[in-house]
Amino acid sequence: MLIVDTHCHVSTAWYEPVEQLLQQMDRNGVEKALLVQMGGQYDNAYQAECVAKHPDRLVSVVLVDLSSEDAPGQLAALVEAGARGVRLPAGAAAPAVWRRAAELRLPVTSLGSPDAFSAPTFAENLDIMGDTPVVIEHLGGLKAASDRATRDAVFALAGRANAHMKIHGLGEFCRRAMPVTSPFPFEPEDVPLLHEAYDAFGPDRLMWGSDYPPVSGREGYANALRLTMDEFPSEADRRSIFGETAARVYGLA
Repeated sequence: MLIVDTHCHVSTAWYEPVEQLLQQMDRNGVEKALLVQMGGQYDNAYQAECVAKHPDRLVSVVLVDLSSEDAPGQLAALVEAGARGVRLPAGAAAPAVWRRAAELRLPVTSLGSPDAFSAPTFAENLDIMGDTPVVIEHLGGLKAASDRATRDAVFALAGRANAHMKIHGLGEFCRRAMPVTSPFPFEPEDVPLLHEAYDAFGPDRLMWGSDYPPVSGREGYANALRLTMDEFPSEADRRSIFGETAARVYGLA
């Protein structure tokens, strides 16, 4: 089964260099990964260097400075240099950049709070993108404690055909059991949020991402993959969520 990690950060200035990520991938049978540029870093050269060294395993998802008047041009240049996606804030009022992403047929991965995702600005951005995929990161900012109205507002985005959602390790939204228990170190009543995402988006519009290396401060890479995968007993669902959806969206061989 092809496993694609759709959410990893690498850097020589913050977090970890790419070699550490590749070790985790090798240990856990992850074939490919998307390098998603971290917030505040508009120099995408290191990610490009990593992809050049490992073109069969890595893809770069870049960030551009939306305050720059030339941001649409910068995005086009990055795509020309090999970028396969762009990260844009959910609440960004930057229609020129979203339009350029749509023109380039460039998938967008988007970070934000539940309020940002359910606001009119994000709906407008989805419309701008047409049928080009937009991936809602981190379960749309939802937590197990999020109220029903907030959950419904975020999951209602599934009504738009180009909207996809990223799921990460259970430790991102589940409370850690105290004392920590093995083999399942979370409060079980928090887990249904994951299945609500599945019910809303279905396996063909969900994709898994480890959130490496922040995940190392939660349950760790291996558990973020294994325990999340265990929540989906269907082999067909696993193939979609943990590989095939991302392969289709990002054009991975």
